Amino acid sequence: MELSLQAFGSADDAGVVQASDTIFAAEYKPALVHQIVTAYLAGARSGTSAQKNRSAVRGGGIKPWRQKGTGRARAGTSRSPLWRSGGVTFASQTRDYSQKVNKKMYRGALRSMYAELNRQDRLQVIENAELDTPKTKDLVAKLASVSNGKQKVLIISDEINVNLELSARNLHWVAISDMSSLDPVSLVWADKVLLTAAALTQLEEKLG
Repeated sequence: MELSLQAFGSADDAGVVQASDTIFAAEYKPALVHQIVTAYLAGARSGTSAQKNRSAVRGGGIKPWRQKGTGRARAGTSRSPLWRSGGVTFASQTRDYSQKVNKKMYRGALRSMYAELNRQDRLQVIENAELDTPKTKDLVAKLASVSNGKQKVLIISDEINVNLELSARNLHWVAISDMSSLDPVSLVWADKVLLTAAALTQLEEKLG
């Protein structure tokens, strides 16, 4: 498959680049994509809610008073949920929200997402994504042909360019990523994906 290659910040074609049909002509599987995105979001949940039940509260090892003869209700521990400083009756515990995802499923979902981006003309291959100086103004000018601030743009490169990252950090509609840290949620979030030629090579090695 041939994809048009464009210069960064230009709407004119600078040539074509050969791309793998396995990735960019794959069948779109919405159920699989939904499962992968849901699993990624679930893995980001902290699940840190925790309370102490009667066995986790410190103290209470000795019986407060003898079983009979005091006139008071029998008690076996001072850490009963009925007592002050006692444990919580139905204590919430830490929970792991992560979901198991097979590598084959994950790669299949990414192929499906890239292929659908290509079919919807939301994917654009660029020569590089480098800036000489860290200026937000320069980056906005280069992205003018893609978005006017209303479309969300994801720029994927083989490695993060420091000037590019500094230029984009004040733009809420621009996200920067390299292939090693790219996640499926970013691909769903973006209205336009700019993929560098070097990143395309890494993508084919990873998913091809």
